[in-house]
Amino acid sequence: MNFLEERIIKDGVVKPGNVLKVDSFLNHQIDIDLYQKMGQEFKERFKNENINKILTIEASGIGIACVAAQYFNVPVVFAKKSHSINLDGDMYVAEVESFTHKTKNQVIVSKKFLGPEDHVLIIDDFLANGCALQGLISIVQQAGGSVEGIGIAIEKGFQNGGQIIRNLGYHLESLAIVDAMDDETGEITFR
Repeated sequence: MNFLEERIIKDGVVKPGNVLKVDSFLNHQIDIDLYQKMGQEFKERFKNENINKILTIEASGIGIACVAAQYFNVPVVFAKKSHSINLDGDMYVAEVESFTHKTKNQVIVSKKFLGPEDHVLIIDDFLANGCALQGLISIVQQAGGSVEGIGIAIEKGFQNGGQIIRNLGYHLESLAIVDAMDDETGEITFR
């Protein structure tokens, strides 16, 4: 069992509806030491890839991406879920559906921050059905860049997102893959 799986067993909470609550250390309150280990692990797993930019989606992926970016010495770009007055110029846009929030959002990245010269590592906190990743992949493709890898903190292996992304030929690395959860017993089974 790796460091993230151990932490999920210790502090994760299984809720009805295949929800894994990790807000005490990953995506509401943040354990910076854990993020450091995750960043180092992503660097190790993608050390042979030519990465010059990390892309994530707001909000929970930003912290993980920023810590990982320190190990790659590259900037982080994050896709915004809403248009605001400080967004200007041309944008790449993709529609994504959130498993957690049960909503569809357009995600937006300014064209000035992503282009054909970019070799991108996509980072996110969770992978369930793969919609957010497909949206981010679409944005990189719109920019003419290349997706060199995808790093996920927690993958729900019992949902089809990981299989979809791997079948598309992407180098996908998840630090913890949950194969089963039982909300009555709280038991979590890892791959």
